[in-house]
Amino acid sequence: MRCTSAMTVGFGILISAMTLSGQGPATPPAPWRGAGATPCVGTDGGVYQCAPALRTIALRAGRLFDSKTGQMLTRQVVVLHGDRITDVGPAARVTIPAGAQVIDLGQATLLPGLIDAHTHMFNQRGKMAAEASLLIAVQNARADLLAGFTAARDMSSHGNGYGDVEMRNAINQGTIDGPRYQVSGRGIVWGAEPPNPAAPPNPLASAVVRSVDEARAAVRAEIEHGADWIKLFPAGGYSFTATGQDQYVVTYPLPVLQALIDETHRLGHKAGCHVYGGEGQKNAIVAGCDTIEHGFGLNQEQIDMMVANRLYYDPTIVRYTEPYMDDNDAKSTGGKYRMIPIFETAARMAAATRGIKVMMGSGVDGSTFPHGTQALEFEWLVRRAGLSPARAIQAGTTTNAEALGWQDQIGSIDAGKYADIIAVSGDPLADITELQRVTFVMKGGKVVKNELVPARK
Repeated sequence: MRCTSAMTVGFGILISAMTLSGQGPATPPAPWRGAGATPCVGTDGGVYQCAPALRTIALRAGRLFDSKTGQMLTRQVVVLHGDRITDVGPAARVTIPAGAQVIDLGQATLLPGLIDAHTHMFNQRGKMAAEASLLIAVQNARADLLAGFTAARDMSSHGNGYGDVEMRNAINQGTIDGPRYQVSGRGIVWGAEPPNPAAPPNPLASAVVRSVDEARAAVRAEIEHGADWIKLFPAGGYSFTATGQDQYVVTYPLPVLQALIDETHRLGHKAGCHVYGGEGQKNAIVAGCDTIEHGFGLNQEQIDMMVANRLYYDPTIVRYTEPYMDDNDAKSTGGKYRMIPIFETAARMAAATRGIKVMMGSGVDGSTFPHGTQALEFEWLVRRAGLSPARAIQAGTTTNAEALGWQDQIGSIDAGKYADIIAVSGDPLADITELQRVTFVMKGGKVVKNELVPARK
């Protein structure tokens, strides 16, 4: 049993190491006696067409957004070889290697590939067949990539077990197209009631814990199954008192929450906490949850604690200012009280606090927020949370890359980083909605979308 466990952990570490690189075993069958050229072999033993030989490409564009400084540069050239950027700078300085393929994008604006820090590639499973659920997830991942999101963090599989782990691995291997993913598996919830022997737990749904020991064991199990992040739920639903005060359900006792986060950190991983407000939200901050998700009822004290503890704030503001929120509040309060203005006030307060690390996470889940449309989040970060356009774009590039621990690989257009590059026709600093009209997408040096100018030799 111990050997099996060690092998499982080792495999999980290997997969984690492969997550960003996109490299997987590709030992061809020898000798190949089938059709066509010798194929590559996946980790599952299936064969697929090998990637084309590495090539050198040069991108020309009228503008380039420098996500490190927040400045817009003009007349830039980016040179890449294979999946990595080799040079970037003014056209007058950068030498395009002989034989390179040149893609001239005219006056378009180049940006680093966008990063969505809160997605759900799987829709809620419900009574859906596993095959149907997987097909929708594949479609969702591709829609996100075509919208310019070349990387993402998936925050629980919505009743699909470790399907997100398999999706991540398939994308890394090149079997299907999608963003570079970090995933969180099933998520871990609090069991307020004792287990019911007549209703065994659903192995595809969130793990349920009822003690400190169970909490630590659940974290280990998620990581052994390949999760990059641990998704936690320290604060449940909200309601209003008779006088209109917002109130929130507390889930895990603080010692259990602390054990969940401590075990996560001990194993070299990070935790993301779904919280709406109240004591559960404060507990998440005190316990050191790496990212605070949503945060309807954030107050200045909690925000200052987040800054002091170097925690990240992921508001997912579009997802919780949609019309259905007002519909729900109208039903529960008779139209007297609304959560949306409370949330907008909290988001603006956080964004105005010096030192806060605001992320861009959409919460797209196929229910109220369709995949491929999450660039709306940038517009809402500007118009409702009060971020400047440059800072909003940085939230979805440099800040998210840092939160994911990928700041040396993605998040900016720099030599040595992955060639994850997008383009829009206009200037997103002048009109943030330009990010909703991505016209060019390159991931790891591979052009997956080009609605601008055809490439030339």
